Amino acid sequence: MKKKVAFICVHNSCRSQMAEGWAKKLGSDILEVYSAGTENYPEVKPLAVQVMEEAGIDMSGHYPKLLSNIPEEVDILITMGCNVVCPFVPNSHSQDWGLTDPSGGLIEDYRETRDIIKEKVEDLVKRVRNKEI
Repeated sequence: MKKKVAFICVHNSCRSQMAEGWAKKLGSDILEVYSAGTENYPEVKPLAVQVMEEAGIDMSGHYPKLLSNIPEEVDILITMGCNVVCPFVPNSHSQDWGLTDPSGGLIEDYRETRDIIKEKVEDLVKRVRNKEI
């Protein structure tokens, strides 16, 4: 049975979207992947889409979602580092990744965030496979 994982931040327009993309690519056999935010936002940041495309992940169909668009309870809750009180979804395991939001920065900032998220998702997938989570 797949574990439900939700990547949560405020706008669901950058970091949580990247995490969703990586988790679907790297762990779709063991994870049911969601991402969401607490506030409406018009689009996924174009630079986030661009740098993920550079890494071979197509996020062109992604759009910002709200907490009401994902399951009410998940197995794993990952917050991105919200700089405010992070949203809560009932879960059996949670982590805050404390990632700086690259929004408004240079494309290099987005690439760095993308690569950090990939490493964190790889570790998460490994831990789920090893039944540590």
